Amino acid sequence: MGISDRKEREREELRDRILVAAKALFLEKGFEKTSIRNIADRIEYSPGIIYHYFRDKNEIFHALHQGGFLQLMERMKVLTSVRNPMERLKAMGSIYVEFALENPDMYDLMFIKEAPIDHVFNSEHDQWKEGGGTFNYLRSTIDDCIREGHFSGHDSEALSYLIWSTVHGMVSLSIRKRCEVVLPIRQDKIVVDGLEEFFKILDRL
Repeated sequence: MGISDRKEREREELRDRILVAAKALFLEKGFEKTSIRNIADRIEYSPGIIYHYFRDKNEIFHALHQGGFLQLMERMKVLTSVRNPMERLKAMGSIYVEFALENPDMYDLMFIKEAPIDHVFNSEHDQWKEGGGTFNYLRSTIDDCIREGHFSGHDSEALSYLIWSTVHGMVSLSIRKRCEVVLPIRQDKIVVDGLEEFFKILDRL
């Protein structure tokens, strides 16, 4: 490995350390109470080094968002081989729930923690590109379902929002430990069981 390759690897490793430290602090302290100095102290560097990688903590948060959505969409790639749109929709829901429950901290940052979303609108990024892309994939699947005779009389965008909100709500209740209201023996699987019940409702539309 040459000197330039080694330097690039070291640069990427430090960037990853910054993101790991920032993610932990955002979850522990909240976005507003986390400073660049806090992040620098966590990785035992001076604050100045952070600015070699990110303009501010908004950009750090956005990078974490990007990483989370890339992970989610990577899992969704298997759906390209599912030709039946209703089955694709159900598989999408299952993958979404699986990702959220396996990565609760990342999901918390992506969808639950208050985020500096204005950074996305006020920067060179195309609105909320990551979240928008995921939503558009859901909406295109709903459109395919409508063309196949499902969801007659429904608006695809509003229905997509309803489906996303329903699945997100089930996941969020679990991640934030609000499922204690159900029987203890069902708490570990109530989200998956609830998803299956939701699928039964969709099948009737």
